[in-house]
Amino acid sequence: MKQDTAVVVTGATTGIGAATAITLAMSGTIVFAGVRTDADANRLAEQHPNVRPVRLDVTDATSIAGAAETVRAAGVRLSGLVNNAGIVIAGPLEFVSEAELRTQFDVNVVGQIAVTQAFLPQLRETRGRIVFVGSISGRIAMPFIAPYSASKFALRALADALRLELEPDGIAVSLIEPGSVKTPIWRKGRDLLYHPRWRALPERYQDVIRVLLEQSEREERSGIPPEAVTRAITDALYSRHPRPNYLVGVTARLGGTVVPLLPTRWRDNIFRKAMRLGGRK
Repeated sequence: MKQDTAVVVTGATTGIGAATAITLAMSGTIVFAGVRTDADANRLAEQHPNVRPVRLDVTDATSIAGAAETVRAAGVRLSGLVNNAGIVIAGPLEFVSEAELRTQFDVNVVGQIAVTQAFLPQLRETRGRIVFVGSISGRIAMPFIAPYSASKFALRALADALRLELEPDGIAVSLIEPGSVKTPIWRKGRDLLYHPRWRALPERYQDVIRVLLEQSEREERSGIPPEAVTRAITDALYSRHPRPNYLVGVTARLGGTVVPLLPTRWRDNIFRKAMRLGGRK
């Protein structure tokens, strides 16, 4: 990795994005770290001189175009794009609003492609790499996080198609699919579930909400460190033969290969027991 090459990382404020930005910067790569506030920009800039924060809202066309122009004007060769920005919207589908569903897909799906389109001209010049950060939830649909799972299923489809579309140009596309990771995304999810709106749900959902809170706390404690995901991202960016898919963590490797092959009723029973859901009456 050389100082005359650069990588763009979206959603670099915390978690996987921040860990990736700092790891790449320490290895000698210039990192344009996508952030949404001046405070986040200042904090990241202090981490390493190779980190160059850039304002980037993946749902705003003007912001995306401005970030692409900032990178172009820097005069460095763009060798990679890491589409990491993402949010989680959880809750019973019966009560998830249309606006929330649109927001989930605007950030996790549409925003990823919009950013990719903006940087593709620069990546084509260098035969660069594109990395999408997906999730094991893109292979297994879990109840009560359906909006998030659906967005990751969609992202997986887009990554598969884009990989073939860009192969003639020498641009490799990889999808990172981690299991549970120790990031603030779990705390943010709990904050949503603690909202009075969810506390006001019908009684039939209250036990499920309690289980979700317990599971999120457990997953946050036992999840793999962000650095494990960063290693996969680095391999996708710089290995001679990047893999199309990186299942990161034991739960991802088991859940992504074994569980999807089980009969539907078996999977339903597994989720029913895990979520303490009642069966059909």
